[in-house]
Amino acid sequence: MRVHQSGKPFDDPSGDRLRDWLGLSPDEFYDQSRVAIVPMAFCFPGYDAKGSDLPPPKICGQTWHHKVMATLRQVQVSVMVGGYSQKYHMGVKTPVTDTVANWREHAPDLFPLPHPSWRNTGWLKKHPWFETELLPVLRAQVRDVMQDE
Repeated sequence: MRVHQSGKPFDDPSGDRLRDWLGLSPDEFYDQSRVAIVPMAFCFPGYDAKGSDLPPPKICGQTWHHKVMATLRQVQVSVMVGGYSQKYHMGVKTPVTDTVANWREHAPDLFPLPHPSWRNTGWLKKHPWFETELLPVLRAQVRDVMQDE
């Protein structure tokens, strides 16, 4: 809801974690001339009965997502955050853990990541390779691309 109210994607603790994963400052992350943040839903889908975010409505991807992606030029690195993004863009049917564990198959142009939500803190603790192996490569690739521009 905070992101919905601010109008800025990842303007919350999840965004802080994502920016840390990428090695980007808020100014770099929100620089629209260098970074495209394309959400799976272009609206806040609301909460389920347990207080978790609902999944992105399929109509968003069907109506808008492909049109936005078609306008992007010179994409050097894509980061697929969460299972919905991975399924939509990568066509995978594997669970997020398996997709992220196989990140080397897609790097250095594409990196599948878990969602940076606080709810995934347990996942991060169970999978220390994410921080020790994947993140250094991701940060180096992002830094290289950002310096090239």
